[in-house]
Amino acid sequence: MHLLHSRIRTLRRRQQRTLKDVADRCGCTVSLLSKIESGKANPSVATLTKIAGVLGVDLGTLLDVQRHQSTMVTLASAIQAAPTTRTDKGYGFHLLAAERAKKLMQPFLFVAERGGVKRSPMSHSGEEFVYVLDGRMQYYVGNVAYTLGPGDSLYFDAEEEHDLEPLTESVRYLAIFTERPETAEPKKNKRAKKASK
Repeated sequence: MHLLHSRIRTLRRRQQRTLKDVADRCGCTVSLLSKIESGKANPSVATLTKIAGVLGVDLGTLLDVQRHQSTMVTLASAIQAAPTTRTDKGYGFHLLAAERAKKLMQPFLFVAERGGVKRSPMSHSGEEFVYVLDGRMQYYVGNVAYTLGPGDSLYFDAEEEHDLEPLTESVRYLAIFTERPETAEPKKNKRAKKASK
């Protein structure tokens, strides 16, 4: 993950932006962003998503993945052979379909172990879908706790604080993040303006 850290620093400097500017826009501290850039902290996916958004790139670009427009296939053997990216929050993940450029959604395969995940609510822009593959976990969205097992799923606004707690030795789940599309405010026509006066 050390290359990721240097890429974040390089992108920020290339855009001539300060640590404070990027940290403020990400909603994290300057100290945390500095640790991420120096390789002393491995951020959560939620934090990485925010950093990518503020820097105007997607996660695949941060991870320096070759980009393609075509159909992407990710074989189970490739996932098993690839090292899991670990975060300081205590879970690991695989970025799926990383090579696909300009995605409308970003799928991840997460693995979390009981006792290994640090409880700290996350939030990021857009929406999120979670589908449990193996194991059981408690998933918190806002003030509500959901007990999820294999085949169970959640769909929620990712701006709401969310967190998880594995209930079995380990839990594997698919999570799909989407960014909420920017919507232009509809223009009122002149008649509508006059009528509203």
